Amino acid sequence: MNLQGTRITWLGHATVLVQTAKGTNILIDPFIAGNPSYPKAFALPEKIHFILLTHGHGDHVSDTVPIAAKHHSTVVAIYELSAWVAGKGAAETIGMNLGGTVQLDDVAATMVEAKHSSAVQDETGMHYAGVAAGFVLTIAQGPVLYHAGDTAVFGDMSLIRDLYHPQVAMLPIGGHYTMGPTEAALAVRLIEPKVVLPLHFGTFPPLTGRPAHLAALVDPAVQVVDWKPGDSI
Repeated sequence: MNLQGTRITWLGHATVLVQTAKGTNILIDPFIAGNPSYPKAFALPEKIHFILLTHGHGDHVSDTVPIAAKHHSTVVAIYELSAWVAGKGAAETIGMNLGGTVQLDDVAATMVEAKHSSAVQDETGMHYAGVAAGFVLTIAQGPVLYHAGDTAVFGDMSLIRDLYHPQVAMLPIGGHYTMGPTEAALAVRLIEPKVVLPLHFGTFPPLTGRPAHLAALVDPAVQVVDWKPGDSI
């Protein structure tokens, strides 16, 4: 499909860089220094305008504060997690909640439901970080993207379809901690995207789901991208 100048780069695990035709750079769930699947030769853009966090687990937030400081980013997350990140030194944050939408330059970011746990851990222990979420990114003069975060399949994914009509769905498929290919295939039927970008697989041994497993279970009209960390569409 034509992404109208939008570029989506997978940086391993659930970390995704979205770059719009206008030049807005959005990094989702930054897990870099400790991520064995991060493409080590990849250099982030000098400016990351926004960092979006789906939930508080370390494999989604661990590099948030240093990246925000280095790349002059505003961090967007559910209210409790945004407050925790601010307390760790992030200078600019936007706290929001499920069902809300914030305008991030040429991107309307809507926080939607996910089914997963969410807590954040630091040297003092584990802390409440709100609930897990996904994001729908409606890009002006561009596509509608859905990053599901970490989630199980749930019936109300059909509401995401009916309300926002995402053309590209970024879905976890690894299993064990999230849905695997069988559940993700049902999610695809509920969401009805044109393109699926699999996430959260292959990073660690328990994450055994693979794009080919998912592709075999969905309508052939849906493009399941079999990509590697560092690849872009």
